[in-house]
Amino acid sequence: MRAMALAAPGSALEPVDLPSREPGPGEALIRISACGVCRTDLHIVDGELAQHRRPTIPGHEIVGRVAALGPGVAGLRIGDRVGVPWLGHTCGRCAYCLSGRENLCDKAEFTGWTRDGGFAQAVVADARFVFPLPERFSDEAAAPLLCAGLIGYRAWRAAGPVEEVRRIGIYGFGAAAHLIAQVAIARGQEVFAFTRPGDGQAQAFARALGCAWAGASDERPGAPLDAALLFAPVGALVPAALRAVAKGGTVVCAGIHMSDIPAFPYDILWGERRVVSVANLTRADGLAFLPLADELGLRPETTAYPLAEANRALGDLREGRLVGAAVLKP
Repeated sequence: MRAMALAAPGSALEPVDLPSREPGPGEALIRISACGVCRTDLHIVDGELAQHRRPTIPGHEIVGRVAALGPGVAGLRIGDRVGVPWLGHTCGRCAYCLSGRENLCDKAEFTGWTRDGGFAQAVVADARFVFPLPERFSDEAAAPLLCAGLIGYRAWRAAGPVEEVRRIGIYGFGAAAHLIAQVAIARGQEVFAFTRPGDGQAQAFARALGCAWAGASDERPGAPLDAALLFAPVGALVPAALRAVAKGGTVVCAGIHMSDIPAFPYDILWGERRVVSVANLTRADGLAFLPLADELGLRPETTAYPLAEANRALGDLREGRLVGAAVLKP
């Protein structure tokens, strides 16, 4: 099996040939047809998240077909098209798992970080943590739904009820933002898109999707926001977003990694403003979001790369040269 693997943080991915593994009890072998490239992959490659496996095969927005099943698997058949997300396994027994918060499980495993990921031709996944995919989406289009879409959805829900959050700001208009912006607009919310200063391409893309306003992250929108979602991993955006939200507003930090948040005056938090984070996702998120993406006819914007060009895809993401999401094709 060919894969692109990380030997050490800060180095380029290297092509490797690995022996194929048969699925064990409760597992599914999936032949991969597409895998999205997420900013979390970049954090792992760049060493901003600790390396847990040597080598590490990144990738957690996996689309493929079931090729083999281990003993005890129910609900899957050979040939099923499925998606494998970031959350790859939980204990199922702790207080978090038993209270609907499996995303916080202390023994959780993560695809492409603590488990082998999708920058490869095949992957073995815990069969409980794969999703059926709507037929509407091609393999390439479905890939970013599995993290960019799911984390965007969880962040959007954390912002508050739609009837109370009428104006919503999105900082960092990449893969997650362009998907959840479509959901928010479809639900009647005004979306304000904040991009890197000078990124006219991303601002034009946001306007084309129907955003009410698009500008630089150091600008202030013309009206106070009810909530803000931060997808850019830049701690300095937290006080900027607090200044942009109205009293009672919520700032949601949606990444697994963020640079340090600078000190800020209490008065921009006062007025019952809140700063919250979202961590990982739950299977319930997937079962809610994927049908919603189908219902709303979301339009993922993707750029495809051959698997062998994973480093180029990561570089384009790092340098902000992408509109939408990068997807690797084995």
